[in-house]
Amino acid sequence: MDNKHEILALLRSVASGQTAPEDALLELKTEPFADLGYAKVDFHRGVRQGAAEVIYGASKTAEQILGIVQAMEARDCRNILITRMDREKAEFVAASIALDYHADARLGIALPSPQPTLGSIVVCTGGTSDQPVAEEAALTAEAMGNQVTRLYDVGVAGLHRLLSNLEPLMSARCVIAVAGMEGALASVVGGLVDCPVVAVPTSVGYGANFGGLSALLAMLNSCASGCSVVNIDNGFGAGYLASMINQMEGLEGK
Repeated sequence: MDNKHEILALLRSVASGQTAPEDALLELKTEPFADLGYAKVDFHRGVRQGAAEVIYGASKTAEQILGIVQAMEARDCRNILITRMDREKAEFVAASIALDYHADARLGIALPSPQPTLGSIVVCTGGTSDQPVAEEAALTAEAMGNQVTRLYDVGVAGLHRLLSNLEPLMSARCVIAVAGMEGALASVVGGLVDCPVVAVPTSVGYGANFGGLSALLAMLNSCASGCSVVNIDNGFGAGYLASMINQMEGLEGK
């Protein structure tokens, strides 16, 4: 049992007398994780954190990824995120299970399933070169049940491009600002909106960018209040955090 909503339904069934307490206890005692030898798949993460375990694909073999997904499928998990997965691994996994693969973001969504979406998250980039990281963030947020608006190539080199999109920015519950080079986009967005901004530095840039370090430091030193920063190129982390912010209580406000 992965989903906290399923556990609540089970407890309500006990309270209404439809399910015996002994039967409910037996269901809840089901192994909270599966030991596959090479991985311990955490089935109760959805209960604790609201989302199923995410698979980091870069350092795993295609066979290991497939084994983890199949173990999660057996526990009725859907929309399973697989990050940093190359095309070869994706093709191997897709031969056995349904997989929605996005090569630009190096992200796969195993066992994709329709779900309701909530609120409003805006993902914006300084330039087109930042788009792969932005897509990782956007796809992560969408897979977790959020409405996402993309505003790409709206960096400070042409500020009018950003200012022409004030309506979606002003109505967002969270904005993800993805930028390399000098990383100024996060500060500009942070000075415009009344919601949290998750800044994502990217490794895009010339030599003095130091693989994203200059953008990271610029974002950490932002004078705009309400900006938080994730690691370099960490679109997944930004999408996950934005989802948690977007799905907090009070969605009726926006």
